[in-house]
Amino acid sequence: MKTKPKGGTRPCRLHKPFIRRRSMVVFMDIQKYKVTGERKFDLKSFDTKPPSSFNPEDTQSIMARNTAELSELQSKLYAQGKSGLLIIFQAMDAAGKDGAIKHVMSGINPQGVHVHSFKQPSPKELSHDYLWRAVKKLPERGKIAIFNRSYYEDVLVVKVHKLYEKLNIAERCKAEDTIEKRYRQIKNFEEYLWENGIVTVKIFLHLSKETQRKRFLKRIDEKDKNWKFSDADLRERGYWDDYQEAYQSAIEATAAEKSPWYIVPADKKPYTRAVISEILLDVMKELNPAYPSITSEQEDSLAEAKKKLMKG
Repeated sequence: MKTKPKGGTRPCRLHKPFIRRRSMVVFMDIQKYKVTGERKFDLKSFDTKPPSSFNPEDTQSIMARNTAELSELQSKLYAQGKSGLLIIFQAMDAAGKDGAIKHVMSGINPQGVHVHSFKQPSPKELSHDYLWRAVKKLPERGKIAIFNRSYYEDVLVVKVHKLYEKLNIAERCKAEDTIEKRYRQIKNFEEYLWENGIVTVKIFLHLSKETQRKRFLKRIDEKDKNWKFSDADLRERGYWDDYQEAYQSAIEATAAEKSPWYIVPADKKPYTRAVISEILLDVMKELNPAYPSITSEQEDSLAEAKKKLMKG
């Protein structure tokens, strides 16, 4: 188990060296990216680029090692059935959420993992409370649920565009402090999940505005990527500063020791994926799942079954 730095989170640029080598294996210090609410949070102090000490050639060895370990731990989590894991990905458009999920979870048994994408809510979803559609997708104990966007959209895009004012809901639910109330509700909700066996890990892919611009241009220039671009992406880019402030406030208000945020640099996708794999491996090791033990009666039953099978 990794030792956490004393005193909580510090901006990533204050931690160095970031990568150390031991017997030709690369180890990454992910604690610099972890936000638990113990210290004042400032999104601007976190880098969007990898540290200069990072060697892109290390990515393959990191991912291979972590994928194998994650696969074994996930099998134990599934077999034990005591804890569920909720992984939330939030980011600006073009930050690489889909690719990160695909690459990091490539070695995981799909039987125990479910990915859910939360897009613009449907009329039916809007007729319920904002957590309703997410609650239905929570993981069973023993399983992993990945949210590609989540209920945090209800304090991000909803805040930026004040969409709560347009809801068909009682006027008392449209007050100016609606978003602040939701921060409290979300924090309490995640504490409730923890107390009921579900661990929540929240990952924000921290992308620079310039890198987003380049990725949008790539989506336009490359025919096989045209489908990824929409006019709405460009419109939302115009609210960049508002979204950065919304993320700043949401992360600061909802980070907790039991449901932390991780601010992961997203300008270089291979590095981003390597960091995410390290985060998830660290979380799984903290959970420390194990295969269920069997009773002496079960051992006798297995021995008897083996005898019968050996006879053909």
